[in-house]
This record gives sequence, structure tokens and C-alpha cells, in this order.
Amino acid sequence: MFVFLGIAIIFSKDRKNINWKSIAIMLAINVLMAWFLTGFPLGRDIVKGAAAGFNWLVQVSYTGIEFALPNWVHVKSMNFITSALLPILLIVPMFDILTYIGVLPFIIKWVGWALAKITGQPKFESFFAVEMMFLGNTEALAVSGLQLKKMSAKRDLTLAMMSMSCVTASIIGSYTKMMPGQFILTAIPINIMNAIIVTNILNPVSVSPEEDVIYKMGASNAEADTQTTDTSGSELAAETQTKAAETEKREPFFSFLGDSILGAGKLVLIITANVIAFVALAALIDRLLGLVNPWLSLEHLLGIVMFPFAWLTGMDVSEAFKFAQYMGTKLVTNEFVVMGNVSPILHTFSKHFQAALTVFVTSFANFSTLGMIIGAFKGLVDKEKNDVIARNVGYLLLSGILVSLLSAGIVGIFVW
Repeated sequence: MFVFLGIAIIFSKDRKNINWKSIAIMLAINVLMAWFLTGFPLGRDIVKGAAAGFNWLVQVSYTGIEFALPNWVHVKSMNFITSALLPILLIVPMFDILTYIGVLPFIIKWVGWALAKITGQPKFESFFAVEMMFLGNTEALAVSGLQLKKMSAKRDLTLAMMSMSCVTASIIGSYTKMMPGQFILTAIPINIMNAIIVTNILNPVSVSPEEDVIYKMGASNAEADTQTTDTSGSELAAETQTKAAETEKREPFFSFLGDSILGAGKLVLIITANVIAFVALAALIDRLLGLVNPWLSLEHLLGIVMFPFAWLTGMDVSEAFKFAQYMGTKLVTNEFVVMGNVSPILHTFSKHFQAALTVFVTSFANFSTLGMIIGAFKGLVDKEKNDVIARNVGYLLLSGILVSLLSAGIVGIFVW
């Protein structure tokens, strides 16, 4: 853990202004949270119950899949699309409905406010961290367009770096079908806290009280001057109560639901296309490397590069090299590729390996995510700010890798 933090300190843009008190508080919270969720009976019961809830949702989704595609469900072994991706068609609309009726925005706002109070971090960065936990990176960025325009380029860079370390709540059900659900759900809050820790070491930003405001989300350019200081629970409650009066008339529910289902369908197609393309490209690279030397493969090369970091998470040499291969594959392709490959054999590894690998792959930190984040900022901020993000691609990737390693290390302490 301290080696990973040390790497962040070495590459920090401004070591003198790192808020060590805040870092220490967040690190202590994360260690306690990891212990509670993995080593304490009540904590284990909570995450296992949540994982069972997501699996229950997946089972319910099979009812709809079975109606349309019975020969895809009633088989000895369902294919990847049926078992892991088609349930998204239920889960995405469910989360969108919770957003539509105001439940998710209420949770995000209050948890973000509490996080800012406890950790001493700027209000919007804390709000954004919680928002990512539910909405994902590009979605959280999209609804924060006004804030990104108002904030400095340096703070925007922090948000871009944080965006490398999230997942979307609506696809957790897909993850829990392939990897241990209790470690998936443990990884999500741990990753969020570590994203704040790592980005505040790599890119410390001093925010004055005048700058530490949350602008009204979803406001038009004409409303850009309207803002909330968000300094107390009463102000948050007041804003929540008046939100309906301040925003434009909402889209009719069934029109909204139709758009949500259509969006879920597009997401399934996008993930399917990405998985097929990345697996095929990795196979092509392996074939080309094999022409040079039969031993050479993408996994072997990535394993060599990532081996020291895998070994630091507490693996013996044999498991560390395999872990390093999966780590490298995940960074070059995506988490679904690794989960699909390792799922049938995961039980053959030690419990520590299972926990550390599951936590490491539970994030969007990979090369393709870089393009998504840069593209999102290009459409949301001016050229000057976007150029700052584009010039710091290395920091975005370093942030994502360090957060995943730190999370795997913290959770790995308590699972053997």
C-alpha cells in the first residue's frame, strides 16, 4: 500500500500542497471499511446480501429474456451475452427510474455532502465521487457540464483522473455473474475513496471557500450564475424540496422509460462489440508475436511488466505472475474480457488471489476509457481545458492503475 502511495507522491504535480490530514483520514476510513466488509461478520452479511440482491435482479431479468429467446436461456451453459449482458436491459431502466423519481439524486447529494464534511475535500469533488459510483464516468461528467465549465482546468483534471476508477451501478449485476459478488461490491466504495486519495496526491488543488461551490446541475447557460454554496444539511434539504420548481418540466414517464430501454440496448451492443473486438485483437497480437517466438504472447509480456506490482499485493511468485497477466490484459482490453477468461477457473486460486483480482478488475481503468473521458470533456469544456486533459493522459492512466492496485492491496490485507 505504501509503495503504491509512494509512487503517487513521486509523480505528484505539487507535493508541497498535498493535504496529508485529509489523505490520512480517507486512508483510515478505507482500511476500516475494507475490514468491516470482508473481515467482520455483519459487514460480510451486508455485501453478500447486496450481491444476492443483484443476482436476484439478474434472475428476474431472465424472465423477459426467456420470453423472447427461450432457446438462449434453457441451455446447460448460457452464453456470455445472455448470462452477463442481457440483464442490463432490466437493470439500467431500474436505476433510471430511481433517478427519475429523485431517489438516486437525493442519495448522491447527501452522501457526497457527508463525505466532504468527514474528509475535508472540496464539495463538488466529493459529490462527483459518489455520483460516479452510481452513474459511471461519462454519465457523471455529462450531468456535470456546468460545473466543469465553471471550475479551473486543474480541478477538471482531477475529475478526469477520478473518472478512470469508477463503474456503473447498472452493470454490477453482470459483474456478479462472473466474479465473487461480495468482492465486487466491496471494491466499489473502496475504489471511490482511493480515487480521491490518489488524485489528491497526484494533482493537489487548493480550493478557496469562494470556489468551493456546487452549481445547479442541469441548468442552462442562462442559469449559469445560479449556484448553491451547499454548506449545510438544511440548504441541501431546501434545494431538494425546490428542485422540481426550479427545473424544466420533466419528460413524460413512458417516453423517458422508452429512451432508457433503448439506451440499455445500445449499451449491450457496445459492450458486446468491444469484447469481441478486443479478444480478437489480443488473439491477433498473440499470433503475430508467436511468429517471432512461440513463447511470446501479450499475456506474457504484460505479466513481466506488471509482475512487481502483483507481487507487492501479497501473492507468491507463481500466482503473482498469473495475476500480473490478468492485470495487464485488463488495462489493454477491459474488465469483461478478464472476467470472462478467469471466471471458469477462479475457484482454483487462493482466496487472497480471488479477492485481489476481483477488486483490481472492478473499474473502468483501461486504455479505451481514456478515449471516452477525453471525448466527454471535448464536448463539455472549451479547447483550453480540453487540451490540459489531453496533455495529461499519462496521469489519467497512472491514476487508474494506482487506485486499482491500492484497492486490491487494502482488501487483500483482510482476505487470505
